[in-house]
Amino acid sequence: MTRLTPPSHVDVLIAGGGPVGGALALMLGGSGLSVAVAEARPAPAQDARALALAYASRTTLDALDVWPGAAATAIHTVHVSQQHGFGRVKLDRADLALPALGYVMHYSALATRIHQRLLQGNTRALGIDYLPGAQVSRLSHLDGYAAAELTTEGASALITAGMVVLADGGRLLGEAGINQRSTSYDQVALVAELVADRPHHAVAFERFAEDGPIALLPIADRADQAPGTGRYAMVWTRPAQDPLSAASLDDAAFLAALQARVGDRAGLFCAIGPRTGFPLALRWAEAHHARRVAVVGNAAQTLHPVAGQGFNLGLRDAQALARVIRASALRDIGSAAMLARYEASRKRDSLTTIGFTDGLIRLFRCESAPIRHARALGLTAFGQIDPLRRGFAQRMVFGTQ
Repeated sequence: MTRLTPPSHVDVLIAGGGPVGGALALMLGGSGLSVAVAEARPAPAQDARALALAYASRTTLDALDVWPGAAATAIHTVHVSQQHGFGRVKLDRADLALPALGYVMHYSALATRIHQRLLQGNTRALGIDYLPGAQVSRLSHLDGYAAAELTTEGASALITAGMVVLADGGRLLGEAGINQRSTSYDQVALVAELVADRPHHAVAFERFAEDGPIALLPIADRADQAPGTGRYAMVWTRPAQDPLSAASLDDAAFLAALQARVGDRAGLFCAIGPRTGFPLALRWAEAHHARRVAVVGNAAQTLHPVAGQGFNLGLRDAQALARVIRASALRDIGSAAMLARYEASRKRDSLTTIGFTDGLIRLFRCESAPIRHARALGLTAFGQIDPLRRGFAQRMVFGTQ
């Protein structure tokens, strides 16, 4: 049985110690503020799904000493194309003079590294109390402070805070007085790891097939892998009412269907691991703050996986909030004026990124001949006009400034 012994009051309470909430705590470490992190899981889930991180996210995590370098595979080039249509875009690290456009790793690798960092003894010296296995079960807020009930197996405790940060999804948005909007894409993401008959050479592929986008992200080879092959993390977006029933195909038939949509740019697919699927929806909080409450990460927005922007946008939420908190006097932590500054700092980036990912899905779901031709012309323009291509790559890596 876990015994819960949180401090009675902190300046900042973070509900959710995953990669975004944990990174936020470390950003605030050493600022002179008292910070508590309540994470419902005693240890990170061993989630094998691939996580795409922009180069800018890598530099942020590096500065916090939580970059799991051995687990990361670099992306040097991103190849974007559509099925049955001309035109393509190749984004390259040289466009931005960077060592990589981004990286791919398993979610569990990053979550575990941040968990271990928060468990280190020196985080107490930085003013951080890490409470794995503790969940914020109730939340209330007054003019002067917020109050939260923390629960774990066999124990509960009350903690007050100058402000509470919701970083654990949208579970507590209603208690904070924030409305969450949602729209279903009527799609399912099928995820798996697969092997092609040639090395990936740090190239990622985004293929807009007629029945849903397909992302192939390069990941580290395994010791038991055949020489001269390359491994990818696949995310194949399928209709919820799948006419192909792709999830139930045997491996050979699944790979054949995938190959027919992707072509041979990545080579011929020769093996695939276990497949899992999850429904896709766009969810976003109507505000990034309420009284004594700020919202970051998946609590602020949950995006379609196309273009791999979800985690990167959430990490930028944490960076912006940390800057505003550090620039505020202690008496202003959690005040309406401070939270309004945070809201204003996130509005453009959040709305632009949500609109971009949602717009991509809607644009490439339309298969009329005129729209398909217009898409092809757009891809051709982006591929051949350097300022357009570089501007697009800049936004993917650094967000909307």
